[in-house]
Amino acid sequence: MRFDKNISLARRVAFKIGGRARYFFEAKNVAELKAAIDKAGEEKLPVLVIGEGTNMLMGDKGFNGLVLKPNLTGLKADGEQIYAEAGVSMRELVAFAAKHSLSGLEWAGGLPGTVGGAIRGNAGAFGGEIKDSVVRVVSLNIRTTRTLERFNRACRFKYRSSIFKEKQGEEIVIAAVFDLKKANQQRIRAATEERIIYRKERHPLEYPNVGSIFQNVDVKKVPVKILKLVAHVIKQDPFPVVPAAYLISEAGLKGVRVGDAQVSLKHPNFIVNVGKAKAEDVKKLISRVKQVVKKKFGITLEPEVQIF
Repeated sequence: MRFDKNISLARRVAFKIGGRARYFFEAKNVAELKAAIDKAGEEKLPVLVIGEGTNMLMGDKGFNGLVLKPNLTGLKADGEQIYAEAGVSMRELVAFAAKHSLSGLEWAGGLPGTVGGAIRGNAGAFGGEIKDSVVRVVSLNIRTTRTLERFNRACRFKYRSSIFKEKQGEEIVIAAVFDLKKANQQRIRAATEERIIYRKERHPLEYPNVGSIFQNVDVKKVPVKILKLVAHVIKQDPFPVVPAAYLISEAGLKGVRVGDAQVSLKHPNFIVNVGKAKAEDVKKLISRVKQVVKKKFGITLEPEVQIF
């Protein structure tokens, strides 16, 4: 087994930002995944797992270890259930469900990233979350290379998190089984397309980005005096939240730049790379947004993007 050396991470992640990986390997099956982990262990290399890199900010210094991409792409339907491996894109999964007249993933229309990443971060939008349809998840322990199987409750899904995220890289999601419902195919496609169109119209997809930078704010964490001011924008996501985009916009931060990193004019909870942004530019901009919103509203924004 040979690892690729000195690979640009900027070319492997959605933000188009990041230094170089000392080693890089794309595993096409579980056997290759285990072999790569074993070799990294023998050489005492730290391991970082990536999918499509749609929710991560890689550092300018890169990663002095092995960046491992599980390109596992198995996908099959069995009655009202779908088995999908971690490397399957959410775009593929949603289209596959529609093709088989299976409802439950329409909310994910246009959602970037892979199944593995979506499960790790309990991805959600339009009031839906990945946890709503997951029956069980198979993962691989990096330290022991043993496979584990968990049913939904044991995955400890919560808002934009799961046991896999909490363990900070101790396990790699291999596959998941989704329980969906038979429904009219045309209605499924129409609902999915509605979400896709919404994203195209409202999100700055013309620039490299990693989606929402900050989590929406649970209304329970909003100061009472502020709650009255933002009551008109509260939405279900899937519980009552104040959109981070609204707070950022009202704080006058639309269009603010640090280097080539910019708070999007189109959707202020996105930071976009308008040229050759560095990771440090993005980090400074995230810090600035947090400080200004905290000063104006007394609310501490929590990053949704993973920073490495």
